[in-house]
Amino acid sequence: MATAPEKLLLRLEWKVVRRLDGRLQGAHRTTYRGAGIDFTGLRAYQEGDDARHIDWNVTARLDEPHLRVFTEDRELTVWLVLDRSASMAAGRPGRGKHDVLAELALVLARLFGRGGNRVGALLYDTGTPPRTGRRHDTSHGAGMVRIVPPGTTRRHALRIAAELERTSEARGGATTDLAEMLDAAGRLARRRALVVVLSDFIGDGDWERALQRLARRHEVVALRIVDTADDVLPEAGLIVVEDAETGEQLVVDSADPLLRVRFREAVDARDARLAAGMRRAGVPVHRVDTDRDLAEALVEVVARTRDRSP
Repeated sequence: MATAPEKLLLRLEWKVVRRLDGRLQGAHRTTYRGAGIDFTGLRAYQEGDDARHIDWNVTARLDEPHLRVFTEDRELTVWLVLDRSASMAAGRPGRGKHDVLAELALVLARLFGRGGNRVGALLYDTGTPPRTGRRHDTSHGAGMVRIVPPGTTRRHALRIAAELERTSEARGGATTDLAEMLDAAGRLARRRALVVVLSDFIGDGDWERALQRLARRHEVVALRIVDTADDVLPEAGLIVVEDAETGEQLVVDSADPLLRVRFREAVDARDARLAAGMRRAGVPVHRVDTDRDLAEALVEVVARTRDRSP
């Protein structure tokens, strides 16, 4: 009998992966070219060679034109940084932010893996850590980090999905330390890699500096997963509003015009801070709404990635 991750992957392969296969490879080769180019040696200049590759120091020393020879590695290592914090549980059953994160992670792992690229995952969780004794489970401050080492196969993508399926008990008062999550990714990815951060970016910490540190060493792309409740206050009279990170609850009148204005201002200010921080770090951020068709959202991400490539 197929497991839940296997059923999910089969559905995504049929509905999403087939539509995107090939597009993602082309996008990352365009945008991230040069990350896998290595100097391999020298050889004598031959007619028709590109003069831009002449090594003038060696040419002067040997009194004969010599070229620097490079090889390009089309494969790359991709790290998926997956936010499993309490706020990611928000949303309607079956289509909450965590559900969309799991689908995105599975699709990206499968697409990059089919291209021969090694894909690993870092799962950051603010819940109580499960007692697994696994070698790749480590605690970092208020968060629990679980690591799936890089691999390329379909079975490997299912392993990432299985890790995402593991549940943890939410811990009251534990907000997401985004800086801690990003620094953990920096410690993990020692060689230059493509780092894809999947999160709602709701949390504490000076995440901008951590993001800048990560982006100096790696190519970083942010996929911001957004639920309607993150942006819109429903008109439903008296409602209980709960902080998804801390569990703190407050009764408010959702029809209060002043409250609605302040809520909208807070949302706009939050979005502006996020956009400015991403821009200063040089990191492209793509919004993925939970009510959007996943394939369409990823096609748009790929198109925007190609548009911004030099």
